[in-house]
Amino acid sequence: MARNGIQYSDVQQAIDALLARGDTPSVQRIRDVLGTGSFTTISDHFRLWRSEREQNRDVPPPKGVPEVVVTMASELWREAQEVANQTLLHYREDANRQVADAQQLAENAKQQAANAEQRESALAEHLRHIEQRMEALNRELAASQTSEHHWHQLAEASHSEVNQLKQAQQQLKSQIEAQRDTHSQALSEQQVAWEQRLAQEELRHEAAEGRLMAMLDSAQQARAQEEKSYQKRQLQSEQRVETLSQELKTKQQALHQLQLEGNEREQRLSDQTQQITSLEKQLKALTLQLDESKVALKKQAQQHADRETALQQAWQEKLWNRMEALQTQLTALPDALSHQSAKGNEPEQ
Repeated sequence: MARNGIQYSDVQQAIDALLARGDTPSVQRIRDVLGTGSFTTISDHFRLWRSEREQNRDVPPPKGVPEVVVTMASELWREAQEVANQTLLHYREDANRQVADAQQLAENAKQQAANAEQRESALAEHLRHIEQRMEALNRELAASQTSEHHWHQLAEASHSEVNQLKQAQQQLKSQIEAQRDTHSQALSEQQVAWEQRLAQEELRHEAAEGRLMAMLDSAQQARAQEEKSYQKRQLQSEQRVETLSQELKTKQQALHQLQLEGNEREQRLSDQTQQITSLEKQLKALTLQLDESKVALKKQAQQHADRETALQQAWQEKLWNRMEALQTQLTALPDALSHQSAKGNEPEQ
């Protein structure tokens, strides 16, 4: 349906002006004469003008025109119509194929756009899951760091306790050595005193020899007992140090395991960050492909419109050229008939 603005009478006047100066009417030329108007409106009025012209061509010729002229004009007009119809059919088939191709391309582009939107939605959902997983990993990493700090404190406390035990062991060894020296010195002094007393009393108390030997045996037993007690305490201290060393080793292994787990979590976090970066790049590439498809679709639609306009103009020009040739032949036909009639009226020699 024609739009408001340019009226049918305006288009008809423009066509009359083009025909008056010998130009073949077309949508572009009509618009050039009018200086305004949309191509759709002008095309609708132009199509109506052609339809009315086709209907007027079926009107019988005026009386007085020779039958030969009418017959020849009818033959020429039929021939022109057949050529025009064949040409128009060819152009219409070609145009229909191009329109079908353009529609198929448009459908493909729409499908690609829909697929791209689905992929974009899926990628966005996947990205949201990854972000949630990253938040959870960050919380786990924070908890791991807190636990690692706690194990570090325990390890430092264990080191401090081991150092204290080593110092206590060293002090105990020093005390035991001091006691041993003191006891040895005391025993030596006591033995010397006993030997002096024995020497003094040997002459006077030979009967006390047995008692002195018993005292010496008791002193030796006491010394042996003290040495055994010292060795037992030293063994207990060494076992305590060994136990603490084993606990420290276990804690160090646990701390090392925690460090390895923290490194693995950091590596997984780095891999997931790289995956997110790759997904963002794919999303940008898909968005760019979608924009390129839209631009290509618009370009194809414009090319189709330009091709259809060119086809209409070419068909109109060929048809008008053919009509002009027919009009020229019709104009020359009366002269030819007059010439033949004059030759027929000449007297025979």
